[in-house]
Amino acid sequence: MVTADKDAQLLQMSGIVKHFPGAKALDGVDLDIRAGEVHCLLGQNGAGKSTLIKVLAGVHQPNEGQISWRGEPTAISSTMDALRLGIATMYQELDVVDGLTVAENIFLGHELATGGVLHRRETQTKAQELLNRLGHPEIPPHRPVGQLPAAGKQVVSMARALSYDAQLIIMDEPSAVLDPEEVDNLFRVVDSLTAQGVAVVYISHRLEEIRRIGDRITVLKDGRTVATGLSAAETPTSELISLMTGREVVTDFGGTSNGPVSEEPVLQVEDLAVAGVFELVSFSLRPGEILGLAGLVGAGRSEILEAVYGARRRTSGTVRLNGRALRAGSVTHAVNSGIGLAPEERKSQGLLLDQPIYRNITLSAFARFARGLLLNEGAERSAARQKAQALNLSPPHVDRQIRTLSGGNQQKAMLARWLVHGCQVLLLDEPTRGVDVGARADIYRLIRELARQGTAVLLVSSEIEEVLGLADRVLVVADGAVVHQGPAAEIDEHRVLDLVMEGTTA
Repeated sequence: MVTADKDAQLLQMSGIVKHFPGAKALDGVDLDIRAGEVHCLLGQNGAGKSTLIKVLAGVHQPNEGQISWRGEPTAISSTMDALRLGIATMYQELDVVDGLTVAENIFLGHELATGGVLHRRETQTKAQELLNRLGHPEIPPHRPVGQLPAAGKQVVSMARALSYDAQLIIMDEPSAVLDPEEVDNLFRVVDSLTAQGVAVVYISHRLEEIRRIGDRITVLKDGRTVATGLSAAETPTSELISLMTGREVVTDFGGTSNGPVSEEPVLQVEDLAVAGVFELVSFSLRPGEILGLAGLVGAGRSEILEAVYGARRRTSGTVRLNGRALRAGSVTHAVNSGIGLAPEERKSQGLLLDQPIYRNITLSAFARFARGLLLNEGAERSAARQKAQALNLSPPHVDRQIRTLSGGNQQKAMLARWLVHGCQVLLLDEPTRGVDVGARADIYRLIRELARQGTAVLLVSSEIEEVLGLADRVLVVADGAVVHQGPAAEIDEHRVLDLVMEGTTA
């Protein structure tokens, strides 16, 4: 293993410019990374963070600018170039293969083999050494990755980075799907890596994490570096937010709630269960009401939404919309009846990444735009453009592929889909995951406005403050069971944490 001297300059990027058709994603970015530091990269969605790390990873090549590695000018023309230099990237959507073992995932793409014959024993031995180095000897190299929790999969992804002798690891929103204990474990691993001289570029919208783990901060805005080398421990939050947005942003949950517009429930869930996941969940939801599901990752919150939506077949219980029972396991019936879902994994479960923005927005309302067997694309574009403008979608060009949008703007497009559809019940699973403070405020206002117009909203979020700030009522879920149900105003964050950790009914 090649070890860089701690605090020595490892990487320098100067004046990086990257053009895409119709847009300039990077417009003169400067960044320098030292060995053994955690360098935090901040910026709103669309600021250029994803494009910058893809330049570093060799996915994109800059149109202008210079990159130096250990003081020597270099070109990163491919992902293999980046890996050969010692730069490894962990994207927000982990690139592990569930059907392969831990060891096979760690050495995927650079297998230990001779003449096409895989050295299985050596692969498992070296995989175990890497897992030990990361402080996770309990993960067996022969275990299929699909059996690991999200935190375990992240460790495997980090072990893969180290298998390339990485000296710089880029982590894009690594804590987005982790519970607090798993985040603590992640930070212990990062501390271990940096103690060995490995540098980490850490991207997160959670400023409290930046304080805990970061050394220095670089802030991007509109594709430019607006500040760099800031102290993570000493720079005030207000200053960071002002740099990212150009204005002061405070937590704004979209105003006060008007509450339900009708006392008659639009959605009734009775004794809902999915064997081995959750059991006997009952609640009702009224038009104009926001009901929040709070709990730890793995408690069953997302699975409850999926069972209501028909994406996960329930083993018992009933779901009624306006008094009519919905068919178990039928998404089509749920959507046609008036239920929409914005899933947590929007890229893999909710979006057609190679399709234009307008087609993703109109996806659930094709019947409105049909002319016989053909679609009226002009009408699709017009409807999508109207919603994109209303939601401050950036950039607003609806003919672009949706994969070119930032995470926050992709989420806005997901919500625009259900605005076009006009659903009665909207299920939101982690609606602000990976979304910056400015876009969060837009999404919060939209959720509030939908409720004021009579849409019933069922919301899942790992951020307790978000649930309590948005919801009229709260269900607390622990270990697959509802342990508390009541008005949001009558419970606080500390009590929610007590309930989810203890798992006792209140």
